[in-house]
Amino acid sequence: MRLSPRAASLFAVAALPLALTACSSGSPSGSSADTGANAKPAKAKDLNAGLATGTELKKALAPASAFPAGFTLESDGASDSGGHFLSPSARKTAKPDCSKLEATSWIQVTGYEGGVSFAQDDYVNQDKTEEMAQEIDEFQGSTAQDVMKRLQSVAAECATFTDTDAHAKVKVAGAATAGLGDEAYTMTLTSGAWQNGTTLVAARSGNAVVTVLSTAGGDNGAATAKKLTGRLLTSLKDLKTA
Repeated sequence: MRLSPRAASLFAVAALPLALTACSSGSPSGSSADTGANAKPAKAKDLNAGLATGTELKKALAPASAFPAGFTLESDGASDSGGHFLSPSARKTAKPDCSKLEATSWIQVTGYEGGVSFAQDDYVNQDKTEEMAQEIDEFQGSTAQDVMKRLQSVAAECATFTDTDAHAKVKVAGAATAGLGDEAYTMTLTSGAWQNGTTLVAARSGNAVVTVLSTAGGDNGAATAKKLTGRLLTSLKDLKTA
């Protein structure tokens, strides 16, 4: 089931100081006017104001102690966007690639590559037969709301698809979920070729979207996925109010 995590494209932003030269012109009253060519340009709105960086979001991810006994961190599944914000990417409008629902960074099935900042990692049991993955993405403006809207469309468009490992038919059932963040949506993936299904939970808190994947537990990962989502939402709230 596990595919590679989202690859981070980090951009270092160089700060270029702007030298300002004060100019004054004489007037009968001895005053100077800051108009015309000497006027300062209006300051652009910071679209990332109030958003957490990847470095900060990493601190909100659940620690190893929050996962079932025997689960360990997959070192190649951990990544984040660091201390800088990424450029927002336009949503791909093509038909969703349903196989992305198998990936740890399954938020990409919405057509969005991810937020302007993110942090993610995943844990597996000793036999690598069960997995739990967590991710937090921050989005500008109303994009987070659109991501949640797109997930509902994905559940309908990907009602059935063929998985990449067993080439088996997978059924997808989605439903709105109460009690998690500002809004939440859950998808359950099942197949006759699998021993257990997969539960995907997405929950929005302001401009952030938490996404969780779980195959742990005999209930298609439902209980463990919901518990982990709640833990992430609480950690995110604590991070924003600190």
